[in-house]
Amino acid sequence: MMGFTALSGDAVERVIAGQLQSAAAVALLRQAMNVFGLMFLWQVFGHQGSASMLILWSVGLVASMAGGVLLDRRRRTGSGVTAADLRVHGCTGLMHGLVWAACMMMFSSGHSASQLVAHWTLISCIMICGAISYAATPLAATGFLLPCIVGLFFMFDGPEELPLRALATSYALSLLVGCFIYARTFARQHSASVQLEEKSEVVSLLLREYEHGASDWLWQTDPARRLNGVSPRMAEMLGRTPAEVEGTLLVQILAGSAWESGLFPAELHELADHLKRRENFSAIALPVEAQGGVRWWELSASPRYDETGVFLGFRGVGSDITEQRESAERITQLARFDPLTGLPNRAHLREVLDKSMVGMRTGVPGCAFLMIDLDRFKAVNDTLGHQVGDKLLTQVARRLRHICSGSEFCGRIGGDEFAVVIPHVAANRGIDTLAGAIISGLSAPYQVDEHLLYVGASVGSALAPQDGSESEALIRSADLALYQAKSEGGGVHCAYEPQLHAQAEERRQLELALRDALEKDQLHVLFQPVVEAETGTVVGFEALARWTHPEMGPISPAKFVPVAEEARLIGPIGEWVLRTACMEASRWPAPVRIAVNVSAEQLSHPSFVGAVVSALAQSGLEARRLELEVTESVFVNADTGALKILDQLRGLGVQLSLDDFGTGYSSLGYLSRTRFDTIKIDRSFVVGASNNKAESLAIIRAVVTLADSLGMATTAEGVETETELAMVRGLGCRKVQGYYFGRPMPAVEAAALFPTDQLRARA
Repeated sequence: MMGFTALSGDAVERVIAGQLQSAAAVALLRQAMNVFGLMFLWQVFGHQGSASMLILWSVGLVASMAGGVLLDRRRRTGSGVTAADLRVHGCTGLMHGLVWAACMMMFSSGHSASQLVAHWTLISCIMICGAISYAATPLAATGFLLPCIVGLFFMFDGPEELPLRALATSYALSLLVGCFIYARTFARQHSASVQLEEKSEVVSLLLREYEHGASDWLWQTDPARRLNGVSPRMAEMLGRTPAEVEGTLLVQILAGSAWESGLFPAELHELADHLKRRENFSAIALPVEAQGGVRWWELSASPRYDETGVFLGFRGVGSDITEQRESAERITQLARFDPLTGLPNRAHLREVLDKSMVGMRTGVPGCAFLMIDLDRFKAVNDTLGHQVGDKLLTQVARRLRHICSGSEFCGRIGGDEFAVVIPHVAANRGIDTLAGAIISGLSAPYQVDEHLLYVGASVGSALAPQDGSESEALIRSADLALYQAKSEGGGVHCAYEPQLHAQAEERRQLELALRDALEKDQLHVLFQPVVEAETGTVVGFEALARWTHPEMGPISPAKFVPVAEEARLIGPIGEWVLRTACMEASRWPAPVRIAVNVSAEQLSHPSFVGAVVSALAQSGLEARRLELEVTESVFVNADTGALKILDQLRGLGVQLSLDDFGTGYSSLGYLSRTRFDTIKIDRSFVVGASNNKAESLAIIRAVVTLADSLGMATTAEGVETETELAMVRGLGCRKVQGYYFGRPMPAVEAAALFPTDQLRARA
């Protein structure tokens, strides 16, 4: 309609041509009004000393009129009609508008009230005439009226003329809006006319195709609803000859083998009712036995009458829509079902849940929604590839479908997340039973290709209406329950509880506050000493991030670190801790090291090596004095990219430490894939060994022996008493860390542990 978008198609070209023809039909009126306006202005302002300005403006008006004529002529001589022609016509309107805007600017001041009235009367007539001539082409109308609106501000520029300016502007804007409304109506009507012409052409074409045996066919019946004048095309579609079909009841032909039993499809009953009532029907689709199988036909027809009103039967058209219907069914399948597993997808699940919620409001017992997430699935994808992961998901879907064999409706939300809708459930007991069956069934081992895989499942559930009276609220509640199940280690079912929502809100508020913590200098670093086990000499410190919020006060790392990891903030926070720790450690005596914890997310970014190099360069700290601590989660959840980064860091001379060894999915393979300098023994083993637990003692001895054989040091964490210290010394641990030697302390207190003459001055 405007001409800004390059559209193609015969229908579009016809609409554009109609717009331009409508504008051309009243172009003479516009030119005549321009000439009249020119003469009127000379009559009003010609004797007031404005002759030179009038001459200049008159030349501009004549030039714009000539330019408009030339542009229209150039457009008409071109081949075809395009959106560019509307833009050319828009330039004509813009020139027209600019000339009359200049008129308002040049003759708006220094004249009497009667001249102003005459001037405004002329301008209003010009705007009306322009709006009429450009009504079908809104781009040209806009190009003409917008400059005129600007000119009105010069015509009525006095403070006392503000109401007149507002009135005139509203008047011009009303004309512009009217142009758009007219253009829209014009385009719709013209488009409808074009479509009607196209449909007439299509009908004529179909009739010609019928005569030549095309894909569709004509059919007709006598007053007794028997086929007569059977076309060869229709007989061919039935797999018979015209003589075999002639005189047979239409309904009998369409019913096929069901004619004897009377078990007709509903669509055939509908068609028979129309035939009985002698009324038009259109696009009735029904199954028909033809060509040795079942085909789908679409029939339309109208009753026939002679000149005296006697009913002659029906005449109509038929077409085979089997392929279209199969394509539509495939599209529906793709839109409602997951292509990998064949389970209902998220949209289909939501539809079923919505219906269950509506049924609940009509007196049916409440419904429940279960969300399922596979445990350790990412490790399968990362280690064995997505093809194995996809095959695993298909087996999971098969098991889930078998478990939910009753009224439950299961589907896949996406990734490794699934869901189950229980339409009717009275209490949590039934939910617990189903959730337990799901966890048990999905946790059994899987055989995929040549791999034996173990994954678990976590389930979160919500029951309507107490956990949510709307579908969205129920899904949110189940999601919060699933989050709780995952936070408890996975492999369990958690039902929604009101406090979960409060905890989620607390996490959200904590995340918002954490995003500002770095900028507002709320984070700080504490340093916990690491000492030589035999001598008690301080050989290093571990840098520990702490957060003190101005309103919430000190916030435990156990609380804010998981939030930082979920919100993808652990990277920038970790880099800040690294820079701060290196800067402080550069002041300590040369042998003393600084240990900094590194998350798996940081190691997943190749830029982390650059961040370490930058921190060392800015602080001047030697690489051998920096020790980076990683946990076993780096190997479980990350790909080989993390191992390459660790190798690059070792190449720089940075020391590596394996933290919490033995508490997770421990494997000696970690130590063979990456060379570590230190293995840290978790406090849980230290406490167990001090209580003479055989398992803890055996683990510590094994770790110390392993480390010694590989040339690594061992650090016992969490040593708090003399007894624990003596025990870890006796077991061969080289370094000790814990409250017995010092709690995490500020940098000033850490520096005070060394002689003043050994400290470097702050830069």
